[in-house]
Amino acid sequence: MKISLILGSVSDYSKVKEACDFFKKLDVQYELRALSAHRASEELDKYITENDKDVSVYIAAAGKAAHLPGVIASKTIKPVIGIPLKSSALEGMDALLSIVQMPSGVPVATVAIDGAKNAAILACQILSISDKNIENKLKEYKSEMTRQVLEAEKKLLKEIEMI
Repeated sequence: MKISLILGSVSDYSKVKEACDFFKKLDVQYELRALSAHRASEELDKYITENDKDVSVYIAAAGKAAHLPGVIASKTIKPVIGIPLKSSALEGMDALLSIVQMPSGVPVATVAIDGAKNAAILACQILSISDKNIENKLKEYKSEMTRQVLEAEKKLLKEIEMI
């Protein structure tokens, strides 16, 4: 069981590093590739064909026309999560609309523009359905997030002398 994180270009890595860091934090197996749907379509097809049996969830990060998530979704029955990237004069809206407007029968779950960390969390949530270890780590992560929010609130209220 692994996650495949595919970038449309190596220049997109800085925008998905947060997802890689999250996988490492939770000790979740993932593979990173940079295979453009437009400029390396044969290699992308070959990768999916050769690795689909070992991949549980695909994450595809792409900007502009953002065909990558849809192309992957057209070649697998595995869940595909699209990350629209801000990479053009349209500030990522072109990528967002391209990814969310998939035709019937070829769904792609979509996160916010540059929302790599949420894509990683969603992929882990999907895996947690059948992996208790990942489920427990996600529960710990969410508890820590709650603790941080409540600590920040307490600090704010103390600063403005409401406590």
